[in-house]
Amino acid sequence: MTIAPGFRAAAAASLFLLVACAQDGGDSAPSGDTPVPRDADAVALRIAYTGGFTTPGDSVARLPIVTIYGDGRAIVQGPQPAIYPGPALPNLQVIKISSADVDKLVERATDAGVGTAGDLGRPPVADAPSTRFTVDTTGGPATTEVYALNETADTGTGLTADQVAARAKLRDLVTAVSDLHGTLGVASGSEQPYQAVTLAAIASPYVTPEPAAGLKQPEVAWPGPALPGTSIGNGLDTGCVTVTGADTGKVLSAADKANAATPWTSEGRKWTVIVRPLLPDEKDCADLLDG
Repeated sequence: MTIAPGFRAAAAASLFLLVACAQDGGDSAPSGDTPVPRDADAVALRIAYTGGFTTPGDSVARLPIVTIYGDGRAIVQGPQPAIYPGPALPNLQVIKISSADVDKLVERATDAGVGTAGDLGRPPVADAPSTRFTVDTTGGPATTEVYALNETADTGTGLTADQVAARAKLRDLVTAVSDLHGTLGVASGSEQPYQAVTLAAIASPYVTPEPAAGLKQPEVAWPGPALPGTSIGNGLDTGCVTVTGADTGKVLSAADKANAATPWTSEGRKWTVIVRPLLPDEKDCADLLDG
């Protein structure tokens, strides 16, 4: 069969238009349901407390409420036994969610005002922590920080109606992201222990507790790098040291048999040590101090 030259030209023009439309987006652009590609260890959404009335060491060692990563890992704090002294290690759990669910939570966060919320007010409450929200956007990480989000009912606090409404959206976001089982239908019991490969040890001089506070704790030799490490602030005798490699397993093994009140010995001194597993986006103590 012979194809007429005019038909060839029309077909070529049509093909050119189709390619151009594809390059410009056109009908071939990804739909809104297509998961957004993200780096595995990039933070897609994080909710954490900052500030408030606490010790410098506890402030540095504080873990986020939840961190959701680009590959769908959600790292949360599991329940801790209500005992004294408490465990030396936190109960970090990993819940795996789909890329589509990551996108849903990111969209939910941006819809709640993370990164765009205006003046959220400051209730007249002393020494309360702020809740910091971080979300991944096409323009990079966006943050919103709100003071005393959970400490007041917002009424009678001098907040405007717009501030109350904006804070309510963020409070609802915390509730939703803190319950991934209910929010996303994730199977209960599917979480797994978080396996840390690097730790931060926040050490402060040991203070012997009052007799009424409990039995005398046996001293344990610190199996990691020498304490206290880098000072966490001018004039503070509290430091942070990063634990890596083979030392990680040694510290985890020793801490599993210790508790929060254990006196650790290093460099001829006794220390109270908070063992803080570093999360996938955290590399060393500097990341905690910068936060």
